Amino acid sequence: MLRAEGTAVQLEGSALFPGGGGQPADRGTLRDGDAVWQVTGAKLARDDADPAFPAAGVWTLLDRAAPAAGSDLEGEVEWERRYQLMRTHTALHILCAVVWRDYRAKVTGANMEPLRGRMDFEFDALSGEFVAELEEKVNAEVAAARPTRVDFLTRAEADQDPELIRNKVSLLPPSITVVRVVGIDGLDLQADGGTHVANTREVGRIALPSYKSKGKINKRVELMLTGG
Repeated sequence: MLRAEGTAVQLEGSALFPGGGGQPADRGTLRDGDAVWQVTGAKLARDDADPAFPAAGVWTLLDRAAPAAGSDLEGEVEWERRYQLMRTHTALHILCAVVWRDYRAKVTGANMEPLRGRMDFEFDALSGEFVAELEEKVNAEVAAARPTRVDFLTRAEADQDPELIRNKVSLLPPSITVVRVVGIDGLDLQADGGTHVANTREVGRIALPSYKSKGKINKRVELMLTGG
C-alpha cells in the first residue's frame, strides 16, 4: 500500500475496478492478517487539489480508518457482483453496436448496475415494435458466441477512427495518450476502460423491457439480463 488518508488508500496494484464509463466501482475486501476492511468504492483524483485525496491516482474507499501506509494487504473482489457487471457491460456494447450498425444512431448517455442498465440514443422516435426487433437482434449476437478482446492504441491512431467513439460527445480527456479498446469479433470496437466477459454467450438473455423519450432526439432503452 502506497498511501493512506482517513478511510482511503492508494494501492501499488489492485484487481479492483475503480469505476468509470458508467460502470460502478468494484466491492470487496482488503485483509491484513485478521484485520479486514470492506471496500465500498473508489475515487479517481486527477490532481492533488482535494485535501481528502492528497495525491493523483485511484483511491480505494474503505468502511473504516485505513491501515498504515506501507502495509502489505491481500485483496478480494466480490466476484458475483463483478461478473454480473461484466455481463451487463458487454450486453450494453452489443446493444450499442447493433444500433450503430443498423441505424447509425449515436449514444447520448448510459449507465449500469448488476444485471440491468440503460442507454440513451440519438433517435427521433421509438416504438414497441422497433424495440422488440432490436431485442431479437441483440440476442442473435449473444447466441453467435463472439469472442471479446482488449487492445491498446495510441491517441493518434484512435483519433483517426471515428467508429471508436459512439458517444454524441467524446468522453476521452485530452490528457489520455494511450486508448484502451474493447472489441467483439465481427461486431464492435469501442474505446472503453471497463470489464467484460470473454465471449458474448456469457451475457445470457437480454431483455429490453421498456423505453422512453428523454428529449427531442434522446430516447432511452432499458436493458435487463437473465440466464448466463
